[in-house]
Amino acid sequence: MPQYLQDAYEAGILSANHRSAAFMNLYREVHQLFCEKLHMPEDYSLLFTSSATENWEIITQSIVESASYHIYSGSFGKKWINFAQHINPETEGLKIEADQAIDVSNLNIGEKFDVIAITQNETSNATQVPMEVLEEIRDKYPEKLIAVDTTSSMGGIALNFSLGDIWYASVQKCFGMPAGLGVLILSPRAVEQTERKGEKGRYNSLNFMLENARSFQTHYTPNVLGIYLLKRVLQDIPEIQHISSRLNDRMHQLEQCIIQTSSLRLLVPNSETRSKTVLGVTGTESLISEVKKAVEDAGMQLGSGYGPLKPTSFRIANFPAITDEEMDKLMSFLKNY
Repeated sequence: MPQYLQDAYEAGILSANHRSAAFMNLYREVHQLFCEKLHMPEDYSLLFTSSATENWEIITQSIVESASYHIYSGSFGKKWINFAQHINPETEGLKIEADQAIDVSNLNIGEKFDVIAITQNETSNATQVPMEVLEEIRDKYPEKLIAVDTTSSMGGIALNFSLGDIWYASVQKCFGMPAGLGVLILSPRAVEQTERKGEKGRYNSLNFMLENARSFQTHYTPNVLGIYLLKRVLQDIPEIQHISSRLNDRMHQLEQCIIQTSSLRLLVPNSETRSKTVLGVTGTESLISEVKKAVEDAGMQLGSGYGPLKPTSFRIANFPAITDEEMDKLMSFLKNY
Protein backbone atom coordinates (compact mmCIF):
# COMPACT_ATOMS: atom_id res chain seq x y z
CA MET A 1 0.00 0.00 0.00
CA PRO A 2 2.79 2.59 0.70
CA GLN A 3 4.14 1.98 -2.82
CA TYR A 4 0.66 2.43 -4.28
CA LEU A 5 0.41 5.82 -2.55
CA GLN A 6 3.80 6.91 -3.82
CA ASP A 7 2.89 5.83 -7.36
CA ALA A 8 -0.41 7.73 -7.16
CA TYR A 9 1.43 10.90 -6.15
CA GLU A 10 4.00 10.56 -8.91
CA ALA A 11 1.33 9.82 -11.52
CA GLY A 12 -0.58 12.97 -10.55
CA ILE A 13 -3.72 10.99 -9.84
CA LEU A 14 -4.29 12.90 -6.59
CA SER A 15 -5.19 16.01 -8.57
CA ALA A 16 -7.02 14.29 -11.44
CA ASN A 17 -10.31 15.93 -12.39
CA HIS A 18 -13.20 13.45 -12.41
CA ARG A 19 -14.23 14.74 -15.85
CA SER A 20 -10.75 14.19 -17.25
CA ALA A 21 -9.57 11.47 -19.62
CA ALA A 22 -7.21 10.21 -16.92
CA PHE A 23 -10.08 9.57 -14.50
CA MET A 24 -12.34 8.08 -17.17
CA ASN A 25 -9.57 5.64 -18.09
CA LEU A 26 -9.12 4.79 -14.40
CA TYR A 27 -12.85 4.10 -13.99
CA ARG A 28 -12.86 1.97 -17.16
CA GLU A 29 -9.85 -0.03 -15.91
CA VAL A 30 -11.48 -0.76 -12.54
CA HIS A 31 -14.67 -1.92 -14.26
CA GLN A 32 -12.68 -4.28 -16.46
CA LEU A 33 -10.70 -5.59 -13.47
CA PHE A 34 -13.95 -6.37 -11.63
CA CYS A 35 -14.89 -8.48 -14.64
CA GLU A 36 -11.49 -10.18 -14.95
CA LYS A 37 -10.64 -10.75 -11.28
CA LEU A 38 -14.05 -10.98 -9.54
CA HIS A 39 -15.97 -12.37 -12.54
CA MET A 40 -18.56 -9.60 -12.63
CA PRO A 41 -20.57 -9.94 -15.88
CA GLU A 42 -19.50 -7.49 -18.57
CA ASP A 43 -23.00 -6.02 -18.88
CA TYR A 44 -23.28 -5.19 -15.16
CA SER A 45 -22.75 -1.56 -14.12
CA LEU A 46 -20.14 -0.59 -11.52
CA LEU A 47 -20.77 2.59 -9.51
CA PHE A 48 -18.80 4.28 -6.75
CA THR A 49 -20.40 5.51 -3.52
CA SER A 50 -19.09 6.82 -0.22
CA SER A 51 -19.71 3.59 1.69
CA ALA A 52 -21.80 0.44 1.79
CA THR A 53 -24.19 2.22 4.14
CA GLU A 54 -25.05 4.86 1.54
CA ASN A 55 -26.30 2.09 -0.72
CA TRP A 56 -29.12 1.26 1.73
CA GLU A 57 -30.68 4.61 0.93
CA ILE A 58 -29.92 4.55 -2.80
CA ILE A 59 -31.57 1.15 -3.31
CA THR A 60 -34.85 2.10 -1.64
CA GLN A 61 -35.17 5.61 -3.05
CA SER A 62 -34.09 4.80 -6.62
CA ILE A 63 -34.77 1.12 -7.37
CA VAL A 64 -37.57 -0.24 -5.17
CA GLU A 65 -40.91 0.45 -6.89
CA SER A 66 -43.43 -0.83 -4.34
CA ALA A 67 -41.57 -2.40 -1.39
CA SER A 68 -38.56 -4.51 -0.46
CA TYR A 69 -38.55 -7.70 1.62
CA HIS A 70 -35.51 -8.22 3.87
CA ILE A 71 -34.14 -11.53 5.16
CA TYR A 72 -31.59 -10.95 7.93
CA SER A 73 -30.10 -12.34 11.13
CA GLY A 74 -27.84 -9.63 12.55
CA SER A 75 -27.37 -5.96 13.35
CA PHE A 76 -26.37 -4.73 9.89
CA GLY A 77 -29.27 -6.50 8.21
CA LYS A 78 -31.54 -4.90 10.81
CA LYS A 79 -30.06 -1.47 10.13
CA TRP A 80 -30.65 -1.96 6.40
CA ILE A 81 -34.34 -2.74 6.88
CA ASN A 82 -34.69 0.18 9.30
CA PHE A 83 -33.22 2.58 6.71
CA ALA A 84 -35.56 1.16 4.07
CA GLN A 85 -38.62 1.47 6.31
CA HIS A 86 -37.79 5.10 7.02
CA ILE A 87 -38.05 5.83 3.28
CA ASN A 88 -40.77 3.29 2.46
CA PRO A 89 -43.05 2.20 5.35
CA GLU A 90 -44.33 -0.72 3.22
CA THR A 91 -40.97 -2.46 3.71
CA GLU A 92 -41.19 -5.81 5.54
CA GLY A 93 -38.82 -8.60 6.46
CA LEU A 94 -38.00 -11.91 8.08
CA LYS A 95 -35.65 -12.13 11.08
CA ILE A 96 -33.88 -15.48 11.43
CA GLU A 97 -31.45 -16.82 14.01
CA ALA A 98 -27.70 -16.85 13.37
CA ASP A 99 -27.53 -20.64 13.04
CA GLN A 100 -30.80 -20.87 11.10
CA ALA A 101 -30.56 -21.59 7.39
CA ILE A 102 -33.08 -19.81 5.17
CA ASP A 103 -35.92 -22.24 4.47
CA VAL A 104 -36.54 -21.21 0.88
CA SER A 105 -39.30 -23.77 0.31
CA ASN A 106 -41.41 -22.11 3.01
CA LEU A 107 -40.66 -18.52 2.05
CA ASN A 108 -43.80 -16.61 1.17
CA ILE A 109 -42.84 -13.26 -0.31
CA GLY A 110 -45.94 -11.51 -1.67
CA GLU A 111 -46.41 -9.89 -5.05
CA LYS A 112 -46.15 -6.35 -3.66
CA PHE A 113 -42.43 -6.88 -2.94
CA ASP A 114 -40.33 -6.24 -6.05
CA VAL A 115 -36.92 -6.43 -4.32
CA ILE A 116 -35.62 -9.16 -1.99
CA ALA A 117 -32.81 -7.85 0.24
CA ILE A 118 -30.28 -10.29 1.71
CA THR A 119 -27.24 -9.72 3.89
CA GLN A 120 -24.97 -12.34 2.35
CA ASN A 121 -22.22 -11.90 4.95
CA GLU A 122 -23.37 -10.48 8.28
CA THR A 123 -20.34 -8.89 9.89
CA SER A 124 -21.97 -8.45 13.31
CA ASN A 125 -22.64 -12.12 14.08
CA ALA A 126 -20.25 -13.82 11.62
CA THR A 127 -22.90 -15.52 9.50
CA GLN A 128 -23.37 -16.04 5.77
CA VAL A 129 -25.94 -16.96 3.14
CA PRO A 130 -24.28 -19.46 0.74
CA MET A 131 -24.51 -19.01 -3.04
CA GLU A 132 -26.61 -22.20 -3.20
CA VAL A 133 -29.33 -20.55 -1.11
CA LEU A 134 -29.24 -17.42 -3.26
CA GLU A 135 -29.72 -19.67 -6.27
CA GLU A 136 -32.77 -21.27 -4.66
CA ILE A 137 -34.26 -17.84 -3.96
CA ARG A 138 -33.56 -16.70 -7.52
CA ASP A 139 -35.22 -19.83 -8.92
CA LYS A 140 -38.30 -19.38 -6.71
CA TYR A 141 -38.72 -15.65 -7.40
CA PRO A 142 -37.26 -15.01 -10.86
CA GLU A 143 -39.42 -11.92 -11.41
CA LYS A 144 -38.08 -10.07 -8.35
CA LEU A 145 -34.80 -8.18 -8.10
CA ILE A 146 -32.36 -9.49 -5.49
CA ALA A 147 -30.17 -7.03 -3.57
CA VAL A 148 -27.15 -8.46 -1.74
CA ASP A 149 -24.97 -6.94 1.00
CA THR A 150 -21.44 -8.31 0.60
CA THR A 151 -19.63 -5.66 2.65
CA SER A 152 -17.33 -8.16 4.37
CA SER A 153 -17.16 -10.83 1.66
CA MET A 154 -16.72 -9.17 -1.76
CA GLY A 155 -13.10 -9.67 -2.76
CA GLY A 156 -12.75 -12.61 -0.38
CA ILE A 157 -15.14 -15.27 -1.64
CA ALA A 158 -16.33 -16.20 -5.10
CA LEU A 159 -19.67 -14.50 -5.73
CA ASN A 160 -22.00 -15.60 -8.51
CA PHE A 161 -23.19 -12.17 -9.61
CA SER A 162 -25.81 -13.68 -11.92
CA LEU A 163 -27.78 -14.73 -8.82
CA GLY A 164 -28.42 -11.12 -7.84
CA ASP A 165 -29.22 -7.79 -9.44
CA ILE A 166 -27.83 -5.37 -6.85
CA TRP A 167 -24.55 -6.02 -5.06
CA TYR A 168 -22.68 -3.65 -2.79
CA ALA A 169 -19.64 -3.52 -0.53
CA SER A 170 -17.03 -1.28 1.09
CA VAL A 171 -13.32 -1.55 0.42
CA GLN A 172 -11.97 -1.69 3.99
CA LYS A 173 -12.73 -5.39 4.52
CA CYS A 174 -11.65 -7.99 1.96
CA PHE A 175 -10.05 -5.44 -0.38
CA GLY A 176 -7.68 -4.46 2.45
CA MET A 177 -7.94 -0.72 1.79
CA PRO A 178 -8.55 2.40 3.88
CA ALA A 179 -12.23 3.14 4.48
CA GLY A 180 -14.05 5.81 2.50
CA LEU A 181 -15.16 4.10 -0.71
CA GLY A 182 -18.14 1.92 -1.52
CA VAL A 183 -19.07 0.04 -4.68
CA LEU A 184 -22.53 -0.63 -6.10
CA ILE A 185 -22.99 -3.21 -8.86
CA LEU A 186 -26.20 -3.39 -10.92
CA SER A 187 -27.53 -5.93 -13.40
CA PRO A 188 -29.24 -4.74 -16.60
CA ARG A 189 -32.59 -5.61 -14.96
CA ALA A 190 -31.79 -3.36 -12.00
CA VAL A 191 -30.79 -0.53 -14.34
CA GLU A 192 -34.01 -1.00 -16.32
CA GLN A 193 -36.15 -0.81 -13.17
CA THR A 194 -34.24 2.26 -11.99
CA GLU A 195 -34.92 4.00 -15.28
CA ARG A 196 -38.58 2.96 -15.21
CA LYS A 197 -39.03 4.36 -11.70
CA GLY A 198 -37.31 7.57 -12.83
CA GLU A 199 -36.40 8.89 -9.38
CA LYS A 200 -34.33 12.06 -9.68
CA GLY A 201 -33.54 15.24 -7.84
CA ARG A 202 -31.40 13.96 -4.96
CA TYR A 203 -27.65 14.13 -4.59
CA ASN A 204 -27.35 10.35 -4.87
CA SER A 205 -30.26 9.60 -7.21
CA LEU A 206 -29.28 6.50 -9.12
CA ASN A 207 -30.43 7.78 -12.51
CA PHE A 208 -28.07 10.73 -12.08
CA MET A 209 -25.26 8.35 -11.14
CA LEU A 210 -25.92 6.03 -14.09
CA GLU A 211 -26.04 8.94 -16.53
CA ASN A 212 -22.50 9.86 -15.55
CA ALA A 213 -21.27 6.26 -15.29
CA ARG A 214 -22.09 5.64 -18.95
CA SER A 215 -19.19 7.98 -19.74
CA PHE A 216 -17.04 6.49 -16.93
CA GLN A 217 -17.56 9.62 -14.85
CA THR A 218 -19.15 10.18 -11.45
CA HIS A 219 -21.95 12.50 -10.38
CA TYR A 220 -19.81 14.04 -7.64
CA THR A 221 -16.16 14.68 -6.90
CA PRO A 222 -15.17 11.14 -5.95
CA ASN A 223 -12.51 9.52 -3.80
CA VAL A 224 -10.06 9.40 -6.70
CA LEU A 225 -7.23 8.07 -4.56
CA GLY A 226 -9.45 5.28 -3.23
CA ILE A 227 -10.46 4.30 -6.77
CA TYR A 228 -6.81 4.30 -7.83
CA LEU A 229 -5.84 2.12 -4.85
CA LEU A 230 -8.70 -0.24 -5.69
CA LYS A 231 -7.30 -0.56 -9.21
CA ARG A 232 -3.86 -1.42 -7.89
CA VAL A 233 -5.23 -4.00 -5.45
CA LEU A 234 -7.26 -5.64 -8.21
CA GLN A 235 -4.26 -5.71 -10.52
CA ASP A 236 -2.12 -7.48 -7.94
CA ILE A 237 -4.53 -10.09 -6.62
CA PRO A 238 -5.17 -13.47 -8.28
CA GLU A 239 -8.59 -14.34 -9.67
CA ILE A 240 -11.25 -14.67 -6.99
CA GLN A 241 -11.54 -18.47 -7.10
CA HIS A 242 -7.94 -18.76 -5.88
CA ILE A 243 -8.50 -16.23 -3.06
CA SER A 244 -11.72 -17.98 -2.08
CA SER A 245 -10.03 -21.37 -1.93
CA ARG A 246 -7.22 -20.03 0.25
CA LEU A 247 -9.61 -18.33 2.68
CA ASN A 248 -11.83 -21.41 2.90
CA ASP A 249 -8.85 -23.57 3.82
CA ARG A 250 -7.63 -21.04 6.37
CA MET A 251 -11.09 -20.67 7.92
CA HIS A 252 -11.25 -24.44 8.36
CA GLN A 253 -7.95 -24.30 10.27
CA LEU A 254 -9.29 -21.46 12.43
CA GLU A 255 -12.47 -23.35 13.21
CA GLN A 256 -10.51 -26.47 14.18
CA CYS A 257 -8.25 -24.38 16.38
CA ILE A 258 -11.23 -23.04 18.33
CA ILE A 259 -12.99 -26.43 18.48
CA GLN A 260 -9.90 -28.01 20.00
CA THR A 261 -9.59 -25.45 22.80
CA SER A 262 -11.05 -26.36 26.18
CA SER A 263 -12.89 -23.09 26.85
CA LEU A 264 -13.65 -21.23 23.62
CA ARG A 265 -16.57 -22.08 21.33
CA LEU A 266 -17.69 -21.16 17.83
CA LEU A 267 -20.31 -18.41 17.95
CA VAL A 268 -22.23 -19.96 15.04
CA PRO A 269 -22.62 -23.74 15.49
CA ASN A 270 -24.15 -24.34 12.05
CA SER A 271 -21.35 -24.64 9.48
CA GLU A 272 -23.81 -23.86 6.67
CA THR A 273 -24.54 -20.40 8.05
CA ARG A 274 -21.03 -19.67 9.35
CA SER A 275 -19.13 -16.93 7.52
CA LYS A 276 -15.96 -17.72 5.57
CA THR A 277 -14.41 -14.29 6.12
CA VAL A 278 -15.35 -13.46 9.73
CA LEU A 279 -15.15 -16.02 12.53
CA GLY A 280 -17.14 -15.43 15.70
CA VAL A 281 -15.79 -16.95 18.93
CA THR A 282 -17.71 -17.02 22.20
CA GLY A 283 -17.06 -17.78 25.85
CA THR A 284 -17.74 -16.41 29.31
CA GLU A 285 -17.45 -12.66 29.72
CA SER A 286 -14.37 -12.98 31.93
CA LEU A 287 -12.66 -15.38 29.50
CA ILE A 288 -13.32 -13.20 26.46
CA SER A 289 -11.93 -10.17 28.29
CA GLU A 290 -8.85 -12.17 29.34
CA VAL A 291 -8.16 -13.50 25.83
CA LYS A 292 -8.55 -10.11 24.18
CA LYS A 293 -6.14 -8.47 26.62
CA ALA A 294 -3.59 -11.27 26.34
CA VAL A 295 -3.71 -11.15 22.53
CA GLU A 296 -3.25 -7.39 22.58
CA ASP A 297 -0.28 -7.71 24.96
CA ALA A 298 1.23 -10.14 22.44
CA GLY A 299 1.06 -7.49 19.73
CA MET A 300 -2.07 -8.72 17.96
CA GLN A 301 -5.66 -7.52 17.86
CA LEU A 302 -9.04 -9.23 17.90
CA GLY A 303 -12.28 -7.60 16.80
CA SER A 304 -14.77 -7.11 19.60
CA GLY A 305 -18.17 -8.73 19.48
CA TYR A 306 -20.83 -6.44 18.03
CA GLY A 307 -23.77 -4.96 19.91
CA PRO A 308 -25.30 -7.37 22.43
CA LEU A 309 -22.62 -9.94 21.59
CA LYS A 310 -19.77 -7.66 22.65
CA PRO A 311 -19.20 -8.90 26.25
CA THR A 312 -19.18 -12.61 25.41
CA SER A 313 -17.53 -12.84 21.99
CA PHE A 314 -14.79 -11.64 19.70
CA ARG A 315 -14.39 -11.80 15.93
CA ILE A 316 -11.42 -12.85 13.80
CA ALA A 317 -11.14 -11.31 10.34
CA ASN A 318 -10.14 -13.85 7.70
CA PHE A 319 -9.43 -11.23 5.05
CA PRO A 320 -6.98 -11.70 2.14
CA ALA A 321 -4.63 -8.94 3.32
CA ILE A 322 -3.93 -10.86 6.54
CA THR A 323 -0.96 -13.12 5.95
CA ASP A 324 -0.86 -16.83 6.74
CA GLU A 325 2.05 -16.15 9.09
CA GLU A 326 -0.04 -13.66 11.08
CA MET A 327 -2.91 -16.11 11.28
CA ASP A 328 -0.63 -18.97 12.32
CA LYS A 329 0.74 -16.80 15.13
CA LEU A 330 -2.79 -16.07 16.37
CA MET A 331 -3.86 -19.72 16.20
CA SER A 332 -0.76 -20.81 18.12
CA PHE A 333 -1.72 -18.34 20.82
CA LEU A 334 -5.41 -19.28 20.98
CA LYS A 335 -4.87 -23.05 21.14
CA ASN A 336 -3.71 -22.64 24.76
CA TYR A 337 -7.24 -21.78 25.86
